[in-house]
Amino acid sequence: MEKRWTLNEEVDSEIVDKLSKSLNINKVLAKLLVGRGIDNYEEAKKFFRPSLDSLHDPFLMLNMDKAIDRIDYAIANEQNILIYGDYDVDGTTSVALVYSYFKNYFDNNNLNSKIDFYIPDRYKEGYGISFDGIDYAENNKQSLIIALDCGIKSVDKIEYANSKNIDFIICDHHTPGDIVPDAAAVLDPKQKDCNYPYKELSGCGVGFKLLQGFNQQNNIKFATLEPYLDLVAISIAADIVKVDGENRVLAHFGLKRLNTNPRPGIEWILNYSNINRQKKTSPEGFVFDRELSISDIVFTIAPRINAAGRMDTGKRSVDLLICTRMDKAKNIAENIDKYNSKRRTLDTGTTEQALEIIANNETLKNAKSTVVYHETWHKGVLGIVASRLTETYYRPTIVLALVDGIYTGSARSVKGFDVYEAIDSCNHLLDSFGGHMYAAGLSLKEENIDEFVRLFEKYVSENISLLSLRPEITIDSYLSIDDITDKFYNVLKQFAPFGPGNMSPVFISDGLVDTGYARVVGKNHLKMQVCYPENRMTSFNGIGFGLADKYSVINTKLPFEVAYSINENVWKERVSLQFMIKDIRISEH
Repeated sequence: MEKRWTLNEEVDSEIVDKLSKSLNINKVLAKLLVGRGIDNYEEAKKFFRPSLDSLHDPFLMLNMDKAIDRIDYAIANEQNILIYGDYDVDGTTSVALVYSYFKNYFDNNNLNSKIDFYIPDRYKEGYGISFDGIDYAENNKQSLIIALDCGIKSVDKIEYANSKNIDFIICDHHTPGDIVPDAAAVLDPKQKDCNYPYKELSGCGVGFKLLQGFNQQNNIKFATLEPYLDLVAISIAADIVKVDGENRVLAHFGLKRLNTNPRPGIEWILNYSNINRQKKTSPEGFVFDRELSISDIVFTIAPRINAAGRMDTGKRSVDLLICTRMDKAKNIAENIDKYNSKRRTLDTGTTEQALEIIANNETLKNAKSTVVYHETWHKGVLGIVASRLTETYYRPTIVLALVDGIYTGSARSVKGFDVYEAIDSCNHLLDSFGGHMYAAGLSLKEENIDEFVRLFEKYVSENISLLSLRPEITIDSYLSIDDITDKFYNVLKQFAPFGPGNMSPVFISDGLVDTGYARVVGKNHLKMQVCYPENRMTSFNGIGFGLADKYSVINTKLPFEVAYSINENVWKERVSLQFMIKDIRISEH
């Protein structure tokens, strides 16, 4: 599918020139800053030098005072506390964060309150707060439940807990419904009347603000929270929330923690990933070949943390993340790696089946949306399969599995289209649903599936633009490859961590030719070396994943233009810059 190239809107050239001079950096780099709303030296300094001092006061969040007062009451009255979270990465990191912090606090202060954690079973209990989880709290004499990354729509569950004299503190970041649960405290920066300045926290991020509030009210130094920032960074990357504002600060310091003092479970996850991210130096530890990035979390750490909840139970992931012993962490990580291997086999097979269903159905092939379902598919891989299908057909996609007369599954979307709103338009047919603009989960009875497919397709057809059905490459600036120096890249690296809201910059270089090394590698990838025809001394290697079909463009021998980002390639301890190629087309000039 041909991609459309969209150049970011031009910014004020006078501001760019002024910022370039004040920072002594290339104008292209200054343009990137201005495009991110940074137009003066002081703002640039804050951007390039994130500080934990810039984090917002947690008590600006609605109901934070109620939440901390309720925790203090529980401690003072020796009540037992249950930490409850969802089975995905954001949920399990949230639970690991809040549970391990309070466990250490209780142990260090010889408190009589006991703390426990609970992860619902994906298949028996489903997403979010469950009646079984509340019954567990009652059976274990737990008077307070702190729910993380879930709960904002659990009105009936909170009523059930209230009937048993069990209080809830809800820490969520999902979009609230019309009715807010009657909990002891509800923390969610997206809820109405919440004046918290930053709205894009992950679920783990909201949990972190809860701990920050607890520290402030109890005169505990902020430094006690810093060892947990790696968990917040993992949640930010895995949940695909924005990496700007407060999240960028949290991710920056969380990544620093991952790179300098990773917890045992993460070290072993990386070791079992077997993709040369680190070199083993002793039975007790590892040294990384290079600094870990947001991408490493997304593609290496997060899938393995998720695998336990998909194949077995998310409790395994929490056990791994809170583990302090290397030998024990190794055993847990080894089992999780096996779950991940099984998950990969399942998602590959399911994706192939789903693609075959679409290929053999003319209505599906020509639709604006994709809804596929099957009674034998494993619920644990449906989100992954939905992402794969979205990459292939580039349209809003829902993948469902049938279990006991209920279809349950995941939705993924394309840029600019709100799949949550599309699902909400069919809510009268659903048993439950929740999520974000680009990812959601839902369940419905078997008898409603045909009508749901019809109405979902109708909504998508009436509300999606034709442009949204074509993949887009957003390009930040034109760039001469002669300007890519060590100094240029050293500044560019400081734009990280990258993610939504602060994506890795994409450039266009025009009038390039291949030096003669272009070739197809692997299954469908293009490897090449580019330069200007008049200056073959300055060249850069590039790799375009899934771009083997662009070999024909290079074969024309005509100058071409390349859309790409820049990164470091580490090979046998040699570091070089390379282009991560997004697309190639014949030069128009």
